[in-house]
Amino acid sequence: MTTFGDATSVQVEGRRAAIGHRVVVVAPWVVLAILVVTAIGWPVVAGEQTADFARSLLPPGAEAALGTDHSGYDLGIRTAAGLRISLLIAAACAILATFLGVLVGVGAVTLGGWFDAVVMRLVDGVNALPHLVVGVVIAAMWRGEPIAIIASIALTHWPAVARVVRAELLEARSSGWVESARLAGASRTFVGVRHLLPAVSGQVLVAMTVLLPHAVWHETTLSFLGVGLSPDSASLGTLLGQARGDILTGAWWTLAVPGVALMITALACAAAAASLRRATLPPAGEVWR
Repeated sequence: MTTFGDATSVQVEGRRAAIGHRVVVVAPWVVLAILVVTAIGWPVVAGEQTADFARSLLPPGAEAALGTDHSGYDLGIRTAAGLRISLLIAAACAILATFLGVLVGVGAVTLGGWFDAVVMRLVDGVNALPHLVVGVVIAAMWRGEPIAIIASIALTHWPAVARVVRAELLEARSSGWVESARLAGASRTFVGVRHLLPAVSGQVLVAMTVLLPHAVWHETTLSFLGVGLSPDSASLGTLLGQARGDILTGAWWTLAVPGVALMITALACAAAAASLRRATLPPAGEVWR
């Protein structure tokens, strides 16, 4: 027999679990919002910086909260500006890769037959390529151009989106709602807009969010290797590349500050994608309709 105290305890535990779940879901988006506001607002509030070699490689302290780099720039402001560029490039990569993946996935399911078979072999072929090597080749052809970096990342990451979209569309197409709509004489356009697109919209948002940390890491890697953005353009990759020489002189903060910003950004994007995936998945047994 359940007593009043036991029932109250169960309610309290349930409330705590609900609060904890909300924190887990909301916290990554709060962190991402803070990162975006910092990346946009801090450089604007601080104004334009000029090189001051008299302040070169100052450690974190009163003159510069996060230290300075070898040119005398405030490293905190410089990292915020670099994060802004990295996030813009990553967002463009994620949007373009998602668009290509959705286009290919929808085309494969709509046309079917030999077209579907050819497209899936193309997806397998692109997946078999070493993405970083392909990215280096494309970015090196137009070194320093943001468009080249965006293209190199998007052209190697769309197959994952295409696979997800195709699988979701095939499942939705075989559902009773789609079959009933077809038997009732509904056009392909109506079926696609009313039944198929809602089935993949959640997964498309998840895929786009999942691609963000991948794009940030790839942009950073390309710039770090010297085939991405030019050293004059502050991004997380160029800052880490410049820190290779500074770290040998004991200026550890030139590597730590952009490195921590990169890790926080990547982890926040991954956690946000996980929370969005849980929010968009339908409950067990529910059919898209």
